[in-house]
Amino acid sequence: MMFLIVFSLLTVCVTSEDPENGVLRLKDVPAAEAFINSTEVAVIGFFQTDAARGYKEFLSAAAQMTSLPVAVCGEQEVWARYGIASDTISIFRKADLHQEHLNLSEAKKVDADGLVRFMTMNNIRYVTEYNQASAVGLFQSEVKTHVLLLANRGRTDSDPLQERFRDLAPKYTGKMLFVLVNGSEKSNARVLEYFGLESRDLPRVGIYDGTLDEKWLMPSGEITAERVQSFCDSFLAGDLQQKEAGTSEDKTEL
Repeated sequence: MMFLIVFSLLTVCVTSEDPENGVLRLKDVPAAEAFINSTEVAVIGFFQTDAARGYKEFLSAAAQMTSLPVAVCGEQEVWARYGIASDTISIFRKADLHQEHLNLSEAKKVDADGLVRFMTMNNIRYVTEYNQASAVGLFQSEVKTHVLLLANRGRTDSDPLQERFRDLAPKYTGKMLFVLVNGSEKSNARVLEYFGLESRDLPRVGIYDGTLDEKWLMPSGEITAERVQSFCDSFLAGDLQQKEAGTSEDKTEL
């Protein structure tokens, strides 16, 4: 709460809120940087005027995406800072250090539902819950290594596990995406099957490498922050891959 108060005081002179729609308006580069740095995922609609194509649709979509911080900006100084040349909706993510831009002049159709889908698919956070929409953004990300916490969210041990998971995620920014898979959801049964698991086997932690299309499962046991970090570090160091390769060779020789 104190952070939000301080942030508001720091930006009051360089941002304003539209009294009609309540959307934050960014007035200069420091305001834009403060807005982007204040959250895991930030959305900015870069529009030259309020009459621009997609402006009203953007406001409508923003009203539906209440969990996403949204702002608008028409200041050319800010546009230049982020390489914006025409009316564009941009999403800034910390988890994979990525910027996703939707150039409205190139879009065949612009409507609120489509913009909601764009924001939903690209709402990639330090810990992203896996579902049909977020899967698109996860697999389109340049970060192809996913660390999965497979847990039944209805169980009492799931919340502390998610906290440990979330605390670790920033340490692997740009290297790994941390993903929560709810094993209680029938739609996630194929993910569990891919790892050779069933709902009763959870919670477990796994790693998926999208480049190699390979997976690794952390040995069963208590899921501590130390074990998960060691598991991740072993992958990044190549130890998990070498171990699996060695096991495959042993099996071939036998």
